[in-house]
Amino acid sequence: MCAVTEGGWRGPILVTGTDTDVGKTVVTAAITAAAQAAGLRVAVVKPGQTGTDGGGPTDLDVVNQLAAPETSIMLASYPDPLAPLAAARVAALEPLELYAVVDAVRAETDKHDLVLVEGAGGLLVPMGLRPSGEAWTVADLAVSLGAPAVVVTRAGLGTLNHTALTLEALDRRAVPAGVVLGAWPAEPELVHWANLTDLVPNMVGALPDGAGAMETGVFRRSAPGWLTPALHGVLDDWRTWAEEVS
Repeated sequence: MCAVTEGGWRGPILVTGTDTDVGKTVVTAAITAAAQAAGLRVAVVKPGQTGTDGGGPTDLDVVNQLAAPETSIMLASYPDPLAPLAAARVAALEPLELYAVVDAVRAETDKHDLVLVEGAGGLLVPMGLRPSGEAWTVADLAVSLGAPAVVVTRAGLGTLNHTALTLEALDRRAVPAGVVLGAWPAEPELVHWANLTDLVPNMVGALPDGAGAMETGVFRRSAPGWLTPALHGVLDDWRTWAEEVS
């Protein structure tokens, strides 16, 4: 179970999103870098990687390059760019079993201060099967682990509804959650400033657009400034931060 302490969240944390391509992987890397700069031992677990036939770097490749966690583990990979359960079915491969994932994450929790578990797509994407044959989601994994969730979201139009729906789904399951903006634009418009104002009460971080393309050393030095103390960063003034990175 995650421990919420004055020094920030420890134990397992689920990193999910309001959708696909919102920046979960780079946010995972940023939390890793900030936590390791604070002296924590960090593991990153990717339960299911899909789209491996595309030939590009996996999510763990990106995290390893940007932040070099002490441990990084991929539990299953599937060739097609689909939700993990669908990708397993299409490729005739074994789907992820919920309690096998729980056991794998808990094993890393015993050896690390912080274990970041990056999901796939949004909160309720089917990840695999329970022993009963029912599908399970990242939300189910968070409940099984007793872990909080980091919800990565967009800064632009539509984000308030998507974020509110995701937070409501987590709240109904009694899963604590914080929001991280995956990419704050270099030239924010009115909608971005308005959304920032509405999202701030739930925010625990925000990354500048293009953070994932930074030189590794710059990324690692900068990461604590993008995250609040809950995620082992030093960010405490959103308006100043947004103006500085814009």
